[in-house]
Order: sequence, then C-alpha cells, then structure tokens
Amino acid sequence: MNILIFFIILLILVLVHEFGHFFAAKKFGIRVDEFGFGFPPKLFGIKKGETEYTFNLFPIGGFVKIFGENPNEAEDLEALPPLGGKASKSGSFSFKPKWQQAVVLSAGILANFLLAFLLFSYAFISGLPVAADEGFAGYIPKDVNTVIISVIPGLPAANADLRPGDKIISMKNSRETLTLINPDKIKIFIISSIGDEIEIGFVRSSKTNKLLFTKVIPIVSGPNEDPVVGISMDQIGIVKLPIWLALPEGMKMTTSAIKETVVGLFKLAKESLMGNGSLDNVAGPVGLVGMVGEVYGFGFSYLISFTALISINLGIINLVPFPALDGGRLFFLLIEKIKGSRINRKFFNIANMTGFAILILFMLAVTYKDITKLF
Repeated sequence: MNILIFFIILLILVLVHEFGHFFAAKKFGIRVDEFGFGFPPKLFGIKKGETEYTFNLFPIGGFVKIFGENPNEAEDLEALPPLGGKASKSGSFSFKPKWQQAVVLSAGILANFLLAFLLFSYAFISGLPVAADEGFAGYIPKDVNTVIISVIPGLPAANADLRPGDKIISMKNSRETLTLINPDKIKIFIISSIGDEIEIGFVRSSKTNKLLFTKVIPIVSGPNEDPVVGISMDQIGIVKLPIWLALPEGMKMTTSAIKETVVGLFKLAKESLMGNGSLDNVAGPVGLVGMVGEVYGFGFSYLISFTALISINLGIINLVPFPALDGGRLFFLLIEKIKGSRINRKFFNIANMTGFAILILFMLAVTYKDITKLF
C-alpha cells in the first residue's frame, strides 16, 4: 500500500512539474511535440493539434518534448527561413527571446511551488493535525489526543506493533490504571511499571478508529537510565481554518518550507565541500516509501502536507545549477546571454550526459543507504 501511495504522489508531482513547462511553452507559441504520461515504451497516444499525448508503460512520472529545446535541433534550424513549415523557427524554443526561454525552463519549478501552496491550504481547510500548543490565525486545536510520533525499532513498542500516528487512549498495569493521558503522565507511568506488563489501548486511523489493545513490558536500555518502551509522543489536535484564512496560512507555510529547504540544501552542499557531508539525512525512493507509510498513519491531511513538502523539494532541487536539471539549463542560458551566442552543441551534450550519470550514481548511493537503514 505504501509503495502504491508513493508512486501516485510521484506521478502527480512530476506531471505537475512537466505541465508547468508545457503550459508556458504553449503560451509563448512554442511547439510541444509530445506530453508523455509515464516513461517509454509507449503504449498508445492521442494526437490533438500539434501535440501527441502519449501513455507509456512505466507510470512513474512524465515528460514534455519541446521543439527546439535540444541544441541539436537549434543548430539544424539555423539555415531555415523564419517560416519553414513544420520545422518553423517561429515555433522553436531556441529562437524565442531569452526571457521567454527562462520562463519556460522555470515554469516546472513554479508549478511545484504552486501545488505546494494549494496542498497546504487544502490541509488547513480539511483539518491539519498540529501540536496542541500551536495555534493558527487565533484558532485553537480541537480533538486533542496523545499521539505516538516515532517508534524505536527493536524495543517493546515496536515489537508490540505500535506505530507512528497511533492515539493512546488508555494504559494500565497489574496495580493501577492511568486516568489522565498525556505524554508526561505516560512517562511516569512507564517508569513506575518496571518489570510489570502494561496494557495499552490505542486507536489507529487506518483501522476506522477502532479501539485496539496491545501489551508491553518496559525495559532499561542502558545503565542509569529509566525504563522505556521505545516511543516518543506529543499532544496533537486538529486545526480547521475557513478558506480566507487557510490561503494566507498556506502561503506562509509554503514560504517557510522553501526557505528551510534552501538552507538545508546549502548546508548539505557546504558540508560536502568541506568533506563533512553525510547521506544520513537524505532520503531516496526507498526511504520516501517508508516515510509515506509513517505519515499516512497520522491521517490524510498529514499526507497532503508531506506531498507539499516533497513538491517543494522537487522544485528546489531542479533549480540547482547542475547539468541535466532545469537549473543547469538556466545557467547555460545565462552564459549564452552573456557571450551572445549558443553554447557548443558537443559541450552541451557531454555536460548533460555527465550530469545525468552523476545524478544516477548519487541516487544509487542514497538508495543503498536507505536499504542499509532497513536492516
């Protein structure tokens, strides 16, 4: 189920990104030869106007084929007159003003940011789970519960199948029943239950809010440490905002997430250049599948917000001035503007192929790291 949800999220985010390029290109009169759903091989296509909309075998994203974006096509068009039939310069990306080219290249990134804003706003409208002491626009969280935030593998809670997102409803041991459920009281109760079995009543949203029970025995994980079961908790409530408040709050959250992501990416790059970089805080597809499962346990609104964060990350990563990314193409465009001529076709192709290979190697390294974390 987690894998299916992840692929649906990935498909939506990539298609939104590519639609940004598609929409901008169409607005500037640039010919779009193909809008692909998924990746080849092609299953079938529908031709509408000058664009063929293809449906491909691997449903993990999409792509747009913009006429003249490839420098090989641009050089082949140099000798053609302004109106050259199907291969007309007037419909070519490479013969549009540089600012229009920049807009087309940036449009996918902007589309990801716009999607994040809409998702955050929708989450506020439908009801966003937040910490009980955190209000938005004067609205106090309602339906507050003690919720498990994380579960440490290998400890009693994990062995008892407690999961992030579970709401703790009751706790009792052989001597007493906990009457006031909050993180502080639960910690004290666990410490006092050393050597005793605790029955935990909890609600899991994926189980249609049915009350479930499990049993754990607290353990001492190290010398001079208190007994634990291996969970962290927080008081979580729901904030619902009317649309006229949800939209500005959604914009604030989008702006804040963009800023934090940029700072985090810059810090990672800086540490890598200094030889202190680590992949521990970087997640690839395998890691994201696991995160999707955890986030989904907190509820649909959390999943919506998580999707918004991935969309922002996708947009910012594409903005990095690295070959094979939109940011790299924008950087080449800036060089062309400064030097007054096109970048050499051979250099462009080699740079993009090299950049793509480096990205693939980086993704393989991150995936390997994700897999090792599972074990």
